[in-house]
Amino acid sequence: MLMLLDTPSLYFRAFYGIPESMTAPDGMPVNAVRGLIDMIATLVRQHSPTELVATMDADWRPAFRVAAIPTYKAHRVAFGHTEEVPDTLVPQIPVIEQVLDAVGIARLQSDGYEADDVIGTLTHQARGAVDIVTGDRDLFQLVDDSRPVRVLYTARGVRNLQLVDEAFVTEKYGIPGRGYADFATLRGDPSDGLPGVAGVGEKTAASLITRFGSLEAILAALDAGQNDGFPAGSRTKLAAARDYLRVAPAVVKVADSAPLPSADLTLPAKPRDPEALVRLADRYGLDSPLNRLLDVLTGR
Repeated sequence: MLMLLDTPSLYFRAFYGIPESMTAPDGMPVNAVRGLIDMIATLVRQHSPTELVATMDADWRPAFRVAAIPTYKAHRVAFGHTEEVPDTLVPQIPVIEQVLDAVGIARLQSDGYEADDVIGTLTHQARGAVDIVTGDRDLFQLVDDSRPVRVLYTARGVRNLQLVDEAFVTEKYGIPGRGYADFATLRGDPSDGLPGVAGVGEKTAASLITRFGSLEAILAALDAGQNDGFPAGSRTKLAAARDYLRVAPAVVKVADSAPLPSADLTLPAKPRDPEALVRLADRYGLDSPLNRLLDVLTGR
């Protein structure tokens, strides 16, 4: 089984969930580093993946998404094209990358793409079962019982994951299990700067996706002048949002063909670079979490 980590989602969660008083010997906060290491140990122990990938953002606000919808994540920009990342988290990200590399956990990113797109591409390429670990609902669009692909949703913590499959999506949102991307396009997502269709909320979006099956079918019905099946007033609202609906899918849907380097995805049984790992442990005070992770990886 392949496990894909939405690494930015996890280290942000660790950063806000663990006090900054957790520091290295020199006083540098390492709460996100320690938290992520312990999360990975817990995930491997509980789910026993045979392959593991830590996906990263090479670009948290890709140009192709901004070109389609300029408001995409615009509210998160601090200066120019810099995402608002807490000052005490910024220096921890390179440490996280060094630890992953020294342990031997595959770390993949793609120029011009987000971690979500790396996950979408690896999911598309996978031949067996896939578990996606994330706190981002956008990745619900990838669930597919036939393969199976499921999301391990971290909203309640890594030790209390919600298993998201097609049945979960249907029960939660009242839509076909694989219809989340089209549903999200109609509803919008203020946290990502996606406006959605004005006046179309979750209930109307769910009704439309359930009735027509897909956004493509909804647009075809609009173009054909069809009136049946549209909730009261929604047809006019959809027609007014036709320009948005034409470009939004390219923003909402994760990529499935992001260029990726070749990499060994196998879960490491021992550290790739033990000496580097010792140096990192000493410099940043990571002995305890790294020992817990290595115990899991070596099967002790």
